[in-house]
Amino acid sequence: MSAHVSNTVEPVVKAVIPAAGLGTRFLPATKATPKEMLPLVDKPAIQYVVEEAASAGLSDVLLITGRNKRALEDHFDRAHELEALLAAKGDHQRLSLVHESSSLATVHYARQGDPLGLGHAVLCAQAHVADNPFAVLLGDDLIDPRDPLLSRMVAVRQRYGGSVIALTEVPEDRMHLYGCAVTTPLADEDDVLRVNSLVEKPAPGTAPSRYALIGRYVLDPAVFEVLRATPPGRGGEIQLTDALQALAVGGAGGPVHGVVFTGRRYDTGDRSDYLRATVRLACEREDLGPDFRRWLRNFVATEL
Repeated sequence: MSAHVSNTVEPVVKAVIPAAGLGTRFLPATKATPKEMLPLVDKPAIQYVVEEAASAGLSDVLLITGRNKRALEDHFDRAHELEALLAAKGDHQRLSLVHESSSLATVHYARQGDPLGLGHAVLCAQAHVADNPFAVLLGDDLIDPRDPLLSRMVAVRQRYGGSVIALTEVPEDRMHLYGCAVTTPLADEDDVLRVNSLVEKPAPGTAPSRYALIGRYVLDPAVFEVLRATPPGRGGEIQLTDALQALAVGGAGGPVHGVVFTGRRYDTGDRSDYLRATVRLACEREDLGPDFRRWLRNFVATEL
């Protein structure tokens, strides 16, 4: 069983959000607009992710960006002309929405010059993170704020040290789309597992479990040294899963644990899932949901 090490573990206050991808699955919308800025209802996807980090107490956020991502910086910056216009009109409701994105957290930026995978994107954060533990949040997985997964993961890191990954059970015929974890249960934790090994996107029918990695990680800074020694894997990219595998089997930097997530998660990784996420989020909005649900029921009944 893992040791209780909470007295020796540094708090997690930094978050890293990789956002350098080209978003080719959403062309032509992403020809000039970053994928992360596509709206889910009336808020860009990246803002949901920064809000999640901030709500978990991670007030220092580093976005790993690439070319043509200036819109991300603009979104989290002050918009003085727009603010002045809204203030002059007395439109305090919209003014508060504009202020919200620029006051969520202290947001920093680093460029990923070469598209060499998630592991390489994490390496780009080393100068900013230094020797501190940190979280990594992937924008394609949006976690409902009513299900505080990241806060739970930070608490598990505080108790056990090392690194913590988010896991969810998926059907066997979809396991080849995910990293897969081999785990051992802990006697005193219902939702926490000790991770013994990891396999990146196992071939169909070969997955050793149904526990799939989803896009939330709390990492020990020892992962940087492991990543530097990790050769390119699938697709010629440096895989974060490969580095976590090295840590899980006894590498320096402590154990790897998994938090099993059973809450609400919105997958925005492809067009169909993006549309489903938009509909689900709209249905759950207090200001839009009642009218939108009525319209949707009528549409389904009469048009489909």
